[in-house]
Formats: sequence, structure tokens, C-alpha cells
Amino acid sequence: MLNKNFWKNKKVFITGHTGFKGGWLSVILHQLGCEVSGYSLNPYGKYNFFKSAQLKKCLKYDFRKNLTNLSDLKKCIKKSKAEIVFHLAAQSSVIESFKNSESTILSNVVGTTNVLEAIKVNKKIKCAIITTTDKVYENLGKKNFFDENSKLGGHDVYSASKAACEIITQAYNKSFFTNLSCNIATVRAGNCIGGGDWTKDRIVKDCLENFVQNRSLIIRNPSATRPWQHVLEPIHGYLLLAEKLFSKNGKKFIGAWNFGPNKKQNLKVLELAKLIKKKINTQSSIVVKRNDKIFKSRKYKIVESKNLSINSQKSKKKLNWSSFLTINGALNFTVEWYLSFKKKENLLNFTRKQILQYRKLYSKIKN
Repeated sequence: MLNKNFWKNKKVFITGHTGFKGGWLSVILHQLGCEVSGYSLNPYGKYNFFKSAQLKKCLKYDFRKNLTNLSDLKKCIKKSKAEIVFHLAAQSSVIESFKNSESTILSNVVGTTNVLEAIKVNKKIKCAIITTTDKVYENLGKKNFFDENSKLGGHDVYSASKAACEIITQAYNKSFFTNLSCNIATVRAGNCIGGGDWTKDRIVKDCLENFVQNRSLIIRNPSATRPWQHVLEPIHGYLLLAEKLFSKNGKKFIGAWNFGPNKKQNLKVLELAKLIKKKINTQSSIVVKRNDKIFKSRKYKIVESKNLSINSQKSKKKLNWSSFLTINGALNFTVEWYLSFKKKENLLNFTRKQILQYRKLYSKIKN
């Protein structure tokens, strides 16, 4: 369980707070009594989690700046008086990385380097967590179960940029942080779902939007298998890890960590879509269209791994963390949040309610 006394009044700096996962993290930290500051570009799209849930209410400082500006980043971290840093800001779409490869590298690789540079010269920061992805592993299409020691790689720009972040963080740890009081770890999570994710070309978003409006859902890669989990699961792991990194034995917890669901959570895209459809009263049909013109007509070949699974035994043994929500439970949380949005309810309160529900469920299981 999280140590509430540890988090009370902690000053926390989050990059990417206007994004999906960063937004959820901001609400949780605010609930725990932290003084939260965020650094990010403006939220993207007509609908986004940050605006919908009025997350500005959870922040001490709301910095809207680019990670590529190291000077601005250093000033903002200094102003926030941060003790803990969570770096989540990134270009997070595989498909978008094919369209804008250069900006993906700048955001993910240069951005992460700047975060490490800013932390290096700030003596107040005691720990930092750099988020990458489960796609950092060299995936040859086999049904491998990747652990933290598996070979890094990337056949698309997004995956390669995140693998680069892993290597860069490891280099900074060994080159600069060995004798400093700040401890840094990288975290790799499975495919996160949950309320408020309007990222383009995400299957859950597409399901919800189409099913609610009784429109047909087009699936281009029905057999692709992913480790689906609710966003609260890995975030809870990040917080447990931050507590350990901050402790006097923090050096023992630097390095890479996987936070993925158990194998039962791994579902094909088509199976996931069918489960979501059952939860919504809809007349929609699911259409498999492998040669979708939208993707086929582009000037680049989109590379997507068919199978992806990660091993989280390290987190289970050393942090006592495990993903416990069933795929059905994770989808219930997600669908309920989306329906609350459609009803125009107070989404900040609803988000807080779901976080408390999750904690109660977690407490029952651990006890």
C-alpha cells in the first residue's frame, strides 16, 4: 500500500501533466496531499482529459512550455522546489511517429535528455522516474515474455526513440548520479486504458465513440495482441517505486522496471472490441478491414508488432506490486468514465471516485 504520510506535502514535478497518464497521476498526487506542478504543451484535440476533468484545480504551477528548451525547464523546476520528478511528456503514438519522425525524436530523446540535465544540477530533487514503454524491446514477432534484461530495440521511430531514452538514462545514472543523492529509474508499462484518453487511433477510444453513436467500428489489425491494463495500475507501481527511490536505500532501486498485467490480460484487438461492445447498448457492427485505405495510401509503411507481453516479476518481488484488475474490471472503469463524460457530470469528482474505488479494491486483495 502507498504510504500516505510519505506523500503529504511532497513537492512533485510532472512533465506531460496535460496528457492522459500525466493527468491521472496529477489527480492521485493531489489526493495524497502533494504540491503538484506540471510542465507540458497545451492539451491536444477538441476533447482531452485535462480540460474535461478540470485538472488545473490540482496544480500549484501549470507551466506550458516545450521540453526542448532546457533553460525554461531548469527555471520551472527550480520555481516548483521539486523533490520528486515524474517524466511522462512524450510523443506517444506509433502511427504519429511515422508522420512526424523528426518531432518524435526531438520530443522523446532530446526532451528526456533535457530532463536529466535539469535534474543533474538541482540538489533538491531526491528521485526521478522516467517513463518509456513496453515497446522498447527488440520484438521479432515471436511470443516472447520480455523482462527488464531483454534486448532493447525498435523497428519504428517511436519504439526506437523510447529505447534510446532507456540507454541515455542508464548512461546518466552511471556517469553523473552515482555520487549524487538523486536516484533515477525508468518504467515500462503495458497498453494503458482508462477514462479520458482521446489519443488518435487508439482502439478503446474508437470503440467508445463509434459504439455510443451506433456507427460501425473498423479494425485494421484484429489479431494484434497487447497487454491491456487500466492506467491506475502502472501509476500505482510508479508511486511505490518513487517511495523506494526516495528512501535511504534508494540506490538499490535504480534501473529499469516493468509494470504490466498478467498473461490473462493479453487480448487480441478484436476480442477487446467485442468485450467493449457488450458493455454498451449499441447496434454497431465490427468490420475487419486489413487494407484500410486511410493507412494503405500513406507514403510510409506502418510497422506494428503482432505480439507483445512483458514480465513484471521484478516489481512483484521487490515492490510487492501486481496488476490485479481483470480485463473486465479495467473496461468497466473505462466505460463508466466515458458514459459519465457523455452525461456531462463533474469529471474531476468522478475521477477521484474511481481512484478511491481502486484503492479499496487493492486494499482488500492485499489484506
